[in-house]
Amino acid sequence: MKLKYKKIILLTCNVPNKKIFNNIKDILLKRKLVSCINMMNKIVSFYYWKNKIKKKTEIKIICKSFNFLRKKIIKIIKKIHPYKIPEILTFKINKINKKYLNWMIKTIKNN
Repeated sequence: MKLKYKKIILLTCNVPNKKIFNNIKDILLKRKLVSCINMMNKIVSFYYWKNKIKKKTEIKIICKSFNFLRKKIIKIIKKIHPYKIPEILTFKINKINKKYLNWMIKTIKNN
């Protein structure tokens, strides 16, 4: 197994609606930049914006991929995302089920 396939990541981002989610999902999956995307619908976020506490219902995206594709994924999300400052977080995964990892590699292999 190539070293680039050993650095697995989860990348998360909140988006305001299903239209934005679907745009991001479709591009990332069609370009084989992620093996899977999860949608967690109707999460409620509280945050400071312009010195006020805000509340917003959003959709959380969770992308499963490899670190060598991270910059491409983030670039696409930023291009589509309507927020001025989108939250994009990346988590490195230390352990993974071998069968799932093999499936991920097959799914993304052409990158």
